[in-house]
Amino acid sequence: MSTVLDRVEELAEFLGDQAEEADDLGRLPDETAKRLRATGVGRMLQPKDFEGLETSPLEFFEAVLAIGSRHGSSGWVAGVVGVHPFELAVGTRQMQEEVWGGDPDTWVASPYAPLGRARPVEGGFIFSGRWPFSSGTDLCEWVVLGGMITDQDGVVAGSNPLRHFILPRQDYEIIADSWNVVGLRGTGSKDVVIRDAFVPAHRIIDPLDLESGAAAAQAGRGDAPLYRMPFHTMFSGTIACATIALTEGALAAFVAHSRSRISRAGHRVSQDPHQLASLGAAAADIQASRVQFMSDMGRLWDLAQRDGAMPLALRAEIRRNQVRAVRRSVDAVDRLVAHAGGHAMRLDNPIQRFWRDAHTGLAHVSNVADPVYAAYGLNLYGREMPPGTRL
Repeated sequence: MSTVLDRVEELAEFLGDQAEEADDLGRLPDETAKRLRATGVGRMLQPKDFEGLETSPLEFFEAVLAIGSRHGSSGWVAGVVGVHPFELAVGTRQMQEEVWGGDPDTWVASPYAPLGRARPVEGGFIFSGRWPFSSGTDLCEWVVLGGMITDQDGVVAGSNPLRHFILPRQDYEIIADSWNVVGLRGTGSKDVVIRDAFVPAHRIIDPLDLESGAAAAQAGRGDAPLYRMPFHTMFSGTIACATIALTEGALAAFVAHSRSRISRAGHRVSQDPHQLASLGAAAADIQASRVQFMSDMGRLWDLAQRDGAMPLALRAEIRRNQVRAVRRSVDAVDRLVAHAGGHAMRLDNPIQRFWRDAHTGLAHVSNVADPVYAAYGLNLYGREMPPGTRL
């Protein structure tokens, strides 16, 4: 039987061919979304009782790497949209029925930045806000958004006000002209706006319950290894994975471009010792990033399968490794581009797209390294981490 990864590999040429169209549209073309859905990547972390595949996270990340190394924006959307079922699976059954009951291939967007404000009313909340960077949002029918619970005067209230709110497409607006960027153009990561939408209590998730495992237990999924994986490590891991995939794509594009390239001096660059040295070092760094990332997620997966605890020290170490792996691989791409020649910057050359996309991915908050390094160091020394630290 064909696996998701097999079906992704069959799309390799198509994904490369549609890259320019995706950039021009500022989102994935409808045909691209249709073919990605058909691979099943969006249902890999979805529970079996809602026609999901409920695969291991390692299989999911392998699929994201395979997609993103062919087309960065497709890999980014497949990863971000594909990780959301992991969270929705530990929400209420009523919410899951609303999202997947009519169509198990329903896609859900985000973001999680706590920019919304939710005023309590009977049965739920009145929710408003504006969020940037909702990747793949044009292709999604639902969205999960971060927000803060307030009192009746709109003041953030309580010691634990942060929640995730899940809303259907009719409850929010996508701002059409809000994604005008240099990289990851095809992700269509536009702004979404909500104006006084009612969100019932059954469509709200407490992030602290995601961290503690209480959400999975409440949803009756505490015995499923997949849903014992730590949420924040999984989501940040998806961003790291999609970024590393971009650097693998850049490496492949560089090799294809330079294989027969002749320099202005008339030399075959594939025999130039300086380029060969740069290529070897970059390839090693990019591969090291993939190996470290997959190995770390494998460590967590082993614990999840054994129903073991996910120690804070381990999660801090793995987040440290994720941001370092991303930085290492993007730096490697920069060294390749320095040897790629002026033609690499032509808009019809995939090198420049992977290079732009990689640097845009590097700017995602999950890839910002210093706060992660600081959290790791504080935990190592037995000191308290800043409020809101998510590992």
